[in-house]
Amino acid sequence: MRSKHQPSAVTAILGVHDFFGELCLAGYPLRMSTAVALTASSIRTIKKEKMLQMLREGNKTSNSLVAYLLSSVKNYRDHVAHLLTSSAEKRLAHVLLRLAHLDKNGPPVVEIPILSHQVLAEMVGTTRPRVNLFMNRFRKQGFINYDGGLEVRQSLRKVLRNL
Repeated sequence: MRSKHQPSAVTAILGVHDFFGELCLAGYPLRMSTAVALTASSIRTIKKEKMLQMLREGNKTSNSLVAYLLSSVKNYRDHVAHLLTSSAEKRLAHVLLRLAHLDKNGPPVVEIPILSHQVLAEMVGTTRPRVNLFMNRFRKQGFINYDGGLEVRQSLRKVLRNL
């Protein structure tokens, strides 16, 4: 459990069909982390005992969980490497692309809900003034637009290649 003085960190950005709370299966205490929905969401709860039973049976849900966990291990490793080796500007670009689901192949422009610069700063591991500076730079370069909603363009990928 986190104390008042311990900083928070975003450790994952989840999407459709992703799992969270899976650490309870390994014996971790309840509420090791907090999940926050940025858009309307539908969440299915599976009791620990039921999930353990499904894992033993090897059904479709258990196969999905195992695939998700293996993917998560790779994603966490990539995320830590990215945090250690990339600039804050690159990390912000990466977070925006992931939030817009443009980190893979996708449409050229995607709108996501506006997040405060403070929330983005916490996600990136930097300060709000630096996020403000980078967001203004991204907007001037035409990579994003945030009038009403946050519009992220595929061209933001250039930031990942150029820095």
